[in-house]
Amino acid sequence: MAGIRLRGMTWDHPRGYDPLVACSALYKDRNGVEITWEKRSLQDFESFPVEELARRYDLIVIDHPHAGQVSREGCLYPLDQPGFSAERRAMLAGSVGLSYHSYVFDGRLWALPLDAATQVQAWRPDLLDSAPEAWGEVIALARTGKVVLPLRAPHSLMCVMTLAANLGWRPGGNGEDFLPRAVGEAVIGQLAELADHLDERCFSLDPIAALDLLADSDDLACCPLVYGYVSYAHVGFRANRLAFADIPCLGSSGPLGSVLGGTGLAVSARSAQHEAALKFAYWVTSGEVQRGPYAAAGGQPGHGAAWLDKAVDQAANGFYSRTRATLEGAMMRPRHDGYMAFQDKAARCIVDGLLAKVPARRIVDDVNRIALITARKV
Repeated sequence: MAGIRLRGMTWDHPRGYDPLVACSALYKDRNGVEITWEKRSLQDFESFPVEELARRYDLIVIDHPHAGQVSREGCLYPLDQPGFSAERRAMLAGSVGLSYHSYVFDGRLWALPLDAATQVQAWRPDLLDSAPEAWGEVIALARTGKVVLPLRAPHSLMCVMTLAANLGWRPGGNGEDFLPRAVGEAVIGQLAELADHLDERCFSLDPIAALDLLADSDDLACCPLVYGYVSYAHVGFRANRLAFADIPCLGSSGPLGSVLGGTGLAVSARSAQHEAALKFAYWVTSGEVQRGPYAAAGGQPGHGAAWLDKAVDQAANGFYSRTRATLEGAMMRPRHDGYMAFQDKAARCIVDGLLAKVPARRIVDDVNRIALITARKV
């Protein structure tokens, strides 16, 4: 395979870029395959059409809610190929929560779990004695001006879904409202109460921007719902080291229902180098590599072998052990073709409603209307 060159696309953060570059250099030394990586913004990662990327890149880092769309478009190469059965069994056994299952759609595997994440809690241990465990504690802390929350689309919807799922809700099937009225009003009411005490900048923050503010400003002490970023738990990444914890609970069943995130590594169906790309994808997502060079280069592994490694956890100030319960209890987002359009429109509806102080009942109705309209377009 020496002399083969592949192009990859990931997302613009050290956690998403640095470990792939480091592992690719190691892979080139061992196998002679050169992989160059480009990166796109977090916003593009969450919304940019995978089909367009598949025309230009051999390897693509994707988000699991795209599964239904890419299955219909046929733009990705199914990864459940003969010859990798043992690797898949090991990966499934080592899946952190639903990370592996989130890339299976219509009976095919469209990506391999590269990075595992869900909404967790970030806080400043130099400013707080402990992280809030209940949502009421978050509201109380927000009244003192110490809370930041990323609400830029799609994260406003992610917050609503996490709080609803923590109360026992799960997305319904055909013919059902996306958010039942009682649950929707309860969680949007809680989010609206919190928003009354947040800086308006929160409505334009994504998780990276929110964590940067939390790490760099002594005016803030807690981000109660945010996709975990292990980078901020490492010494020297920012001026102040962050700690991470399970989500604060609105319900009574513990830290359940957080909306699963993370990333998967996919192979373009249009690649002329399927075999080479496939081999690299299985190699870099293996337990040995994930707990070794991938984690060492600042990655947030998708394999349980790394999450259970004491040295990996210690280097990250307990990031993995202190958030694993939330990740194991995380909820998978809908992945049907058409969901991505709903996610964007519903999230913007929630942001606009909270900013304008629209009654929770109306916001729930609008979200359900958007769900119905986008479903009809599938």
